[in-house]
Amino acid sequence: MGEEATAVGEVTRAREGRVGRHGRRILEVVLRDPGGVLLLVWFHQIPYFSRRLSPGQRLVVHGKVEPPLGAAAPRMIHPEIETLGPDEPVAARVLPVYEKPTEMHVGAMRRIVHAAVEEFADRAPSALPAEVAARQRLVDLPRALRHVHCPAPEADLEALGGSRSLAHRSLIFDELFFLQLGLALRRSAAGQEPGTAFPRSTRLVLALRARLPFRPTGAQERAFTEIEEDLARPHPMRRLLQGDVGSGKTLVALLAALTVIEAGDQAVLMAPTELLAEQHLETVRPLAEPLGVEPVLLTGAVKGRARRAALAGLGAGRIPLAVGTHALIQEGVTFGRLGLAIVDEQHRFGVLQRAALQRQAGERAVDVLVMSATPIPRTLALTLYGDLAVSTLDELPPGRTPITTRLCRESRRHEVYARIREAAATGHQAYIVYPLVEESEKSSLRAASTMVHELAAGPLAGLRLDLVHGRMKADEKDGVMRRFKAGEFDVLVSTTVIEVGIDVPNATAIVIEHAERFGLAQLHQLRGRVGRGQAPGHCCLVVPDWTGEEAYQRLTTLERSTDGFYIAEADLALRGPGDFLGTRQAGLPPFRVASLVRDTALLRAARDEALAWLARDPDLSAPESETVRAVLRHRWKGRLGLAQVG
Repeated sequence: MGEEATAVGEVTRAREGRVGRHGRRILEVVLRDPGGVLLLVWFHQIPYFSRRLSPGQRLVVHGKVEPPLGAAAPRMIHPEIETLGPDEPVAARVLPVYEKPTEMHVGAMRRIVHAAVEEFADRAPSALPAEVAARQRLVDLPRALRHVHCPAPEADLEALGGSRSLAHRSLIFDELFFLQLGLALRRSAAGQEPGTAFPRSTRLVLALRARLPFRPTGAQERAFTEIEEDLARPHPMRRLLQGDVGSGKTLVALLAALTVIEAGDQAVLMAPTELLAEQHLETVRPLAEPLGVEPVLLTGAVKGRARRAALAGLGAGRIPLAVGTHALIQEGVTFGRLGLAIVDEQHRFGVLQRAALQRQAGERAVDVLVMSATPIPRTLALTLYGDLAVSTLDELPPGRTPITTRLCRESRRHEVYARIREAAATGHQAYIVYPLVEESEKSSLRAASTMVHELAAGPLAGLRLDLVHGRMKADEKDGVMRRFKAGEFDVLVSTTVIEVGIDVPNATAIVIEHAERFGLAQLHQLRGRVGRGQAPGHCCLVVPDWTGEEAYQRLTTLERSTDGFYIAEADLALRGPGDFLGTRQAGLPPFRVASLVRDTALLRAARDEALAWLARDPDLSAPESETVRAVLRHRWKGRLGLAQVG
C-alpha cells in the first residue's frame, strides 16, 4: 500500500456512479488477475474511459496502490493504462513516468515526448565548458536526453527512478551550473557598485539599547553585528534578515535604521499592506520618538495636508524615517538623502521595486535589508537569495507563550467549536481558515463564504462572525481586519489572506480546515496569528476522516514542533522548492530537473565550478565563453538585473 506498482489483469466490470455531497461522477473498473482484485477509479475524463474499457479486456496498469475503502479491494486512482490483445505477451521495457501538467493522458504525453526526442535531441547544444564536463564526468546533452526519455531495456531502474543515472546527473548539473553562474554575476555586480559607508553609531543605537526593558537575544546581537559590518562597507548592502514570527526582526531593523539616520541619511520601512505598515509604526514609534527620531506614515490612505507635509519633509531630507507601503516608491515621492530601505519580504521585493527605490535616491545606491518571517532552509536560501547575504534569528525572546497544536478528524469537529466558544466566553477571539473562497462543483472542500453563514446559524450561533478573503478589495479587507483587531466581532472566517502578519494579541484560537491541503510552512505561518498576547494560543488542524496515514503523519510535525526552521526543512524535503516558495517569485529561472533537496551535493559542485569559471573570465567575454554566455542569457531571460554579461 502507498507504493507505485504495475499490474496485468482482465476487466470484469466497469460502472459509473456518483459520490460526495455534490454527487460527483466517478468511474469504477474492477481488474482481476490470478492473485486477486484491484479497483481502478477515475474522477475525470469519464466518458473517454467508459468508451475505452469493457469487460473481457486485458490491461497493463501502473499507479499508486491506495488502501481499500470499507470491504472493497485496494484502489488505483487515475492509473496509467495500456490495452493488450487476447494473447499478447507483456513486453519488458522501461517507460518514463511523467508528472502531468495537464489532463492529457500519460500515454499520449509519452508519445509526444518520444517524437520530440527523436526530432530534436541531437540539436540540443551542450553549453557546459568541455573541461568542466570532463572534471565532473558528465555526458553531452543529446545523449543525456535520449537516455532519460528513451532508456534501454537493460538500464538501471533504481538509478533512473531516483534521478541518479549518469544522464540525470548531467542534466541536473547543467541546470545548476547556469543557475549558480547567474547568481554569482548578480552578486559580483552588487559588490562592485559604489555605495555609502556608514560609520558605527555612537549615540542613537546606544540610547535605544539603554531604554529597552529587556536584553536582545544572542541571535539579534549577531544579526545586527553582520548588518553593521555591511553598512560600514563602501558598497550597497543586500541582506536578508529571516526569523520566525516573534523573533524580533523589527528591533534589529530599527537599529540598522538608526545607524543610517545618525550619519545624516534617511531610512524607509516598507510593508505589504496598510494595516501592517500601521502595525510597524505602532512598534517603532515608542522606541524612536524618545530619541528625537519622529517616524512618519505614508500609505495610500494618508491624504490631504498630512500627505503634503510627509512628501515635503521626505524630499527636503527633514524626515529621517518613513514607514509605509509601496506608496513609498510611487511617482511623486522623492527623498533628500535615502540611505536604507527595509522591506517586509511578503512584498516580493524584486528587481523592479529595487530600481524604483534607486530612482528616488538619485545617483546614490541604496542599502537594502529584506525581512522574511518564512524561515528558509539553508540550501534554498543559498539559491533563492544567492545574491543576498543571510542573517538568521533562530531564538525567540524570553516570555513568548508557545502555541499548542493538535490534529482533529472531521467527525470530532464539535470539540473544535467548543474550543472557539470557550475562547469567546473568556473575552478572546478566534480565526477559522478555509482553503477556498467559494464552494465548487469540482471539489468537496468547504469554503469560507458558505461556511460563515452555516456557522452563524448553527454551531457558533450567538457569536459575532465576519468574513475576509482575497477577492475583496484591499480597503474592504483592511476594514474587516481593523474591526477584528478592535474587538467588534468574535470569530474571523477567512482564507489564507490572514497569513501575512496581522497582529491581534487578543486572538487565542485558530482552526484550519482541510489542513491536508496546505504546506507545513504555510500552516506554521497561519498558526503564528495566535499566541501573540499574554494568553496561550491554540491551533486545531481539521482533516477529513478519510485522510491517508502519510498525509496525517506529515501534519504531526506541527504537533511536535513550533520551530519554524525545523518545519521549513521538513516542508522542503516533503514538497520540494517549487511549492515551498515558488521560484518565479524569487526572480529565478524555473527548475526542470534539479531538486534543491535531493541535489545539494551537485548544487555545491556547480557553485564551485561557476565561481572558478568567473574567476577566469569575470564578464564571460572570452571566446571559450561564447556558448556559455548565449545559454545564460536565454535561461535567465532578463532576470540578471544589474549583472553585466559580455
